[in-house]
Amino acid sequence: MASGPTELAMTLVGSVALLLWGVRQVRVGVTGAFGTELRRLLAAASRRRWRAFLMGGFVSGLLQSATATALLVGAFAGQKLVALPLALTMMLGADVGSTLAAQLLAFDVKALWAVLVATGVGLAMATDAGRTRGLARIAFGIGVMLLSLREISAAATVLQHSELFRGALEALASAPTLAVVVMALATWAVHSSLAMILFTMSLAHSGAVPPTLALALVLGANLGGAAAPFLALSGSPAAARRVPLGNLLMRGLAVAAVLPWLGPLSTLTEWLGGGDPARLVANAHTLFNVVVAGVFLPLCGPVASLIERILPEPPADNDPGVARHLDPNLVMSPPEALACAMREALELGNHVSAMVRRIPEAMTASDVRVVREIEKLDDIADRLFESLKLYLVKASRAEMTEEEGRRAMEIVSFATHLEHIGDIIDKNLMELAAKRARKGLAFSQEGRDELLSLHAIVMANMALAMNVFATRDVDMARRLVAEKSAIRVAERHATKSHYARLRAGRLESMETSAIHLDVVRDLKRIHGHLASTAYPILEAAGELSDSRLKAQDEKPPVPAVSGARAPA
Repeated sequence: MASGPTELAMTLVGSVALLLWGVRQVRVGVTGAFGTELRRLLAAASRRRWRAFLMGGFVSGLLQSATATALLVGAFAGQKLVALPLALTMMLGADVGSTLAAQLLAFDVKALWAVLVATGVGLAMATDAGRTRGLARIAFGIGVMLLSLREISAAATVLQHSELFRGALEALASAPTLAVVVMALATWAVHSSLAMILFTMSLAHSGAVPPTLALALVLGANLGGAAAPFLALSGSPAAARRVPLGNLLMRGLAVAAVLPWLGPLSTLTEWLGGGDPARLVANAHTLFNVVVAGVFLPLCGPVASLIERILPEPPADNDPGVARHLDPNLVMSPPEALACAMREALELGNHVSAMVRRIPEAMTASDVRVVREIEKLDDIADRLFESLKLYLVKASRAEMTEEEGRRAMEIVSFATHLEHIGDIIDKNLMELAAKRARKGLAFSQEGRDELLSLHAIVMANMALAMNVFATRDVDMARRLVAEKSAIRVAERHATKSHYARLRAGRLESMETSAIHLDVVRDLKRIHGHLASTAYPILEAAGELSDSRLKAQDEKPPVPAVSGARAPA
C-alpha cells in the first residue's frame, strides 16, 4: 500500500475513478443486455400504483442507478406514456431499489473481485453476442467496484493518521449542513449516488468517518442523486423534467426534515449498524429512502399537481427545424436509438422532398418569393441533419453489433445524400431561378416540358429512395439503381433537343441556354444522390461487384487505325 502523501492521494483518486467506472460498466451492461425488456416492463407497470412502485424498484436495482431509472421514467412521461403521479410512484420505488446494491456490497465480498473480473473478461473474449457481452460488462464492472472499494478502504486507513485529512473531516462533522452540501455537489458531479454511498461506506469501515458525519454524507448523496437527472434533462420538454423535479422535491423536503435531528439519530447507530460502520451507512441509506416512500406514496397526486404548477406546459413549439424523434434517453440502447434516427432521417427526407417538389415553381415564378421559401426549407433541413448526425455520434459510443453498425452507416449515408441534395437546390438551382426571375427570362415551351419530364423522374425516384431506405428491400434497391438509365436517356434527349433549338435560332432557348443546361445537370446530380441510397443495401446483399469496370479480357478489341502497324 502506498505510504507517501502524493502517492496515497493519487491512489485514492484513482480508486474513486475506478469505482465510478465500474458502476458505469454495470449500468451499460444491464442496459445492453436487458434494456429493451426493462423499458417494456416499466411501460407495462405504468397503470397501477403498487405495480409501478415495485417495478421502479426492480429496474433501479438491476441498473444500480436511480438516476438512470429517472431518465427512463422521465422519457415515458415526456411522451405522455405514463401519468405524472404514477411516474413519481415509480421514482419512489426506484430510490428504494437503488439501495439494494449498497446492502449487498456492505458484506465482506471484496475478495471476489478477481473472480468477477476474470469471468467478465472471459465472456467478452468468448463471444460477440450482444447480450453475452452485456453480462460480461456486468461481471467485470462489479469486480472493478469491489477492487476499488478495497483500495479505498486501505487508503482511508492510512489517511486517518494525516492531520490534514482529520482536520477536514472534523470541520465537516462540526457543520453537518456543509457536509450535506459538499456531498450533494460531489454526487451531482459524478452522477452516481451509489458510488458516493460506497465511498462513504469505505471511509466508515476504516474508521475515518464518525457516525454523525456518515449520516450527513448519506443525506447529501441522496440529495445530489436526485438533482443529477433533473439537471441532465434540462433541455427536455417540461413533461419529462417534472418527474426528476418531483423526486428532487420529495427528497429535498425529507433531507431538510432529518438534518436537524442528526445528533439524536446518531444514538441509533448501534442499532442501525450492528457494530459495523459500513453496515450503518448502507442501512441509513435504505431506511431514509423507505421512510421517504412511506411518507410520499399517498401524496403523489398533490405533489404532481404542485410540480405541474411549477413547470407548466409551454406554448407548443412549431419550429420544424427541431428534431422530434431523437430521444436522448435511448442513445445507450443501439436498437432503439437507430429506430429514432431512422424516423428522423425520414422526416429530413420529407423536408428535402418538399424542396425538390417546388423546383418547377421556382423556375417559372415571376418573382423570387418562392426561391426564398425554398431556401428556408434548406435551413430547416440543415438543422435536422446536424441534430441527426450528433445523435448518431452519441449512439455510436455504445457498443453496437456489426449489423447495428452497418445500419448506422446507412442512416448517415442517406442523411448525407439528402443534405447534399438540399445544397444543390439551395446553392445552385435557386441561384439559377433567382437569376432567371431578375432578368425576366422564360424557357421555351419545349424546354419547359423537357425540364418537367426530368423533374418527374427525379420526384418518382425521391419516393422510391425513401422507401428503399425504410424497408431495405433489395428488389426496390435494384429498381432505383436501374432508374439511372432513364435519367441518362432523358438528359441526353433534353440536351440534344436544346442544341437543336439553338441551331434553329430560337430566341428563348438562346437567352436561357446556360440556365437550362445547368438545371438539367443539377437534376441529374440530385438523381445520382438518390440512387446512392440503394448501394449499401445491395452491397449488404452481395449484389455489388468490387468494381464497375469490365475485366481486361472482357474489353472489346480496339479497331486498327488505317496505316498503323499492329503491335508485335
